[in-house]
Amino acid sequence: MTKRYWNITFEEMMEAGVHFGHDTRKWNPRMTPFTNLTRTARFSSKACDLVFDAASLGKQFLIVGTKKKTADSVTQTAIRARCHYVNKKMARRDLTTEQKTGKLISLPKRDAAMFKRQLSHLETYLGGIKYMIGLPDIVIIVDQQEEYTALQECITLGIQMTCLSDTNCDPDLADISIPANDDVMASIRLILNKLVFAICEGGSSYIRNF
Repeated sequence: MTKRYWNITFEEMMEAGVHFGHDTRKWNPRMTPFTNLTRTARFSSKACDLVFDAASLGKQFLIVGTKKKTADSVTQTAIRARCHYVNKKMARRDLTTEQKTGKLISLPKRDAAMFKRQLSHLETYLGGIKYMIGLPDIVIIVDQQEEYTALQECITLGIQMTCLSDTNCDPDLADISIPANDDVMASIRLILNKLVFAICEGGSSYIRNF
């Protein structure tokens, strides 16, 4: 698959209002070098390459976006790409399924305890993940500031992540930060659609080669 199909264009970014972000007084100084469309295009492409390659290997994804106005878009794009998703805060998940099926019992006690703690962290901070039986390989965070606790948990657990990072964010916290307006739905949908397209293409490649 030629990866150029998910490259983002300047026309798309302008139309979506990707860089109509926060007042300069609220900017994080670390974001200053990233606040141009060239950087957005570059890191969007880099993130799409990452998720394509991961999907082509059968990796699992989690999309996190709990703002009320983004909830529907997160759900729709995640379902389209067959990704796990969290679109509400404080959602919970019962661990009894894993325990009943023996997935935790089969692990050494120390590993099982660690796994339970990790899942507990995800349940508390990333929300309910109905069909997940382990940690995701890559997390896509729609709003870095809004989902800051989730971001910190990913760092703690060593989970790769890519974030939409507005001008008030620290781009160094995520593996790949995509500079973009995270308050405008058109901007969010544009970035999510590019990422989901790459995941779908990578997933198709994995299925064909399985």
